[in-house]
Amino acid sequence: MSETRDEYNRGGLIAFAFSMVFCFVFFFYLVAIHKGVDLGENVVDPNAPAVEGAAPVFNITDVKEPWVSTPELVTYGAKVYKTNCAMCHGDQGKGDGAAGAGLNPKPRNLVEGKWTQGDGAIAHFNVLTNGIKGTSMASYAHFKPADRWALVAYIESITENKSKDDPAKVAEFAKTAQ
Repeated sequence: MSETRDEYNRGGLIAFAFSMVFCFVFFFYLVAIHKGVDLGENVVDPNAPAVEGAAPVFNITDVKEPWVSTPELVTYGAKVYKTNCAMCHGDQGKGDGAAGAGLNPKPRNLVEGKWTQGDGAIAHFNVLTNGIKGTSMASYAHFKPADRWALVAYIESITENKSKDDPAKVAEFAKTAQ
């Protein structure tokens, strides 16, 4: 019974040695020879100084009166909308977003503009700040006021039910809502 069975262990030893040599060579290749993988990600810092000849980068913090709609503010609001609102309200604001399909009640169609909390910029700002009780419309009070005003400007740009607010009342409200 004391026979040696080296032929059974030899195959395992060879496999183990080969595995160790392969791992060592592979890791040496990764560390010392391989230059890395270029995924083609050209990350651009939006706060970096503008390149000469390029359009200047829009900075929302430089806007003194974000409640006054400008094309730049609407474009910025569209970016904020695409990031935070389009999943429920849809890309065009028609209430047909992928996440909104399972909500009850369904998300508002912002294009039609059948507002339940009042129409106009002040009402939209209040909805963004407080949300709507009993619905899936959450509060976005954690957004900076300028970002909420940019969203209001974007919503006003896509809706068929435009605001009839007096600009002076909006400015007065905006100064207290900061």
